[in-house]
Amino acid sequence: MNMERALNGNRAAVESKSLTKQLFGSRSWPIYLMILPGLLFFLVFRYIPMGGLVLAFKDYDPITGFADSPWVGLANFRELFTDADFWIIMRNTFVLSAINLFLFFPIPIVVALLLNEVRKPWIKKIVQTTIYIPHFVSWVVVAGITVILFATQDGGINMFLAEHGFERFELLTDPSYFRALFLSQNIWKEMGWNSILFLAALAAVDPGLYEAAYVDGAGRWRQMWHITLPSLRNIAVVLFILRIGHVMDVGFEQILLLQNPLNIGVSDVFDTYVYRNGVQQGEFSYSTAVGLFKSVVGLVLVMTFNRLAKKFGEEGVY
Repeated sequence: MNMERALNGNRAAVESKSLTKQLFGSRSWPIYLMILPGLLFFLVFRYIPMGGLVLAFKDYDPITGFADSPWVGLANFRELFTDADFWIIMRNTFVLSAINLFLFFPIPIVVALLLNEVRKPWIKKIVQTTIYIPHFVSWVVVAGITVILFATQDGGINMFLAEHGFERFELLTDPSYFRALFLSQNIWKEMGWNSILFLAALAAVDPGLYEAAYVDGAGRWRQMWHITLPSLRNIAVVLFILRIGHVMDVGFEQILLLQNPLNIGVSDVFDTYVYRNGVQQGEFSYSTAVGLFKSVVGLVLVMTFNRLAKKFGEEGVY
C-alpha cells in the first residue's frame, strides 16, 4: 500500500514537472510574447478603466478629485430613469439594434453563400476585394460622401433631380429616412468584411460531403441547404450572441455624423446621449452611470441568449 502511494506520488511529481516545463520551458516563451500585446491591450484599455465605474455612484468634481468626491449612491441612476428622454433614447437604441441584428446580420451570410458558389477564382477575388475595401473607409468619409450626394440644397443627386423637374429628396432631414440610411451605410461598409468569418467556416467543409451529395442526386440548392448552411450554424450563433452583447452600442460615430436637429427624434441613442452629457456638459458621474447601465444590459443579454443557445443544442460562447 505504501509502495503504491509512493509510486503515485512520484508519478504526480513527474507530471507536475512535465507540465511546468511545458508552460514555462524555452519553447513556450515565443507563444507568450505573441500573446503579450493582446493581454496588455485588454489590461490597459479594458480592465484598468473599470476602476472608474465608481464615478457612477459619486458626484465627481475634477477640482475635488477622484477620491474626495462625495458619494451619492444611486442618485445618478434615478436621474437617468426619470429623465424625460430616457424612453425615447431606449426606443431608438433598440430599434437600430434590431435593424442590425435582424436585417443586417443575415446579409454577410448570404454574401458568403453566394461567393462560395462562384467557381472561377479570379471572379471571386475581384468581388471579394471590391466589397472588402469599404470597411477601411472612415465613417467620416462615408458621411461626407452621403452629404455630397444627398444634401437637400447642394447635393449632387438633389441638384440633378431639381434640374430635371423632380422634387428634392429629403434623405438627411426627413426622420422617416434615417433608419433606412443607417442600414444602407452599414451594408455598404461592413457587408463584405463581416462575411470573412463565414467564408472561413465554409472553407473548412469537407469537399467529400458535396461529392457524396452530388452522387446521390442532390443539386446545388440541396447541397447548400443540407451541407453549407448547417456548417455555418455554429459560427452564426456565436456571432449573434456576441452582437447581442453590443445591443446598446449601435455606432456612435456613424450616428453622430448623420444626426441633426431634424432627425434627432429617431437618431438620438445612448452613445450620443453620453457624448452630450459627458463630453459637452461635463457630467462625468452621470455619463458613467449611463455607460454602466449599458454594460449591465449587454451582459444580461449575452448570458440569457447563451443559455438559450445551449438549451437548443448549440455550443454558445462559453
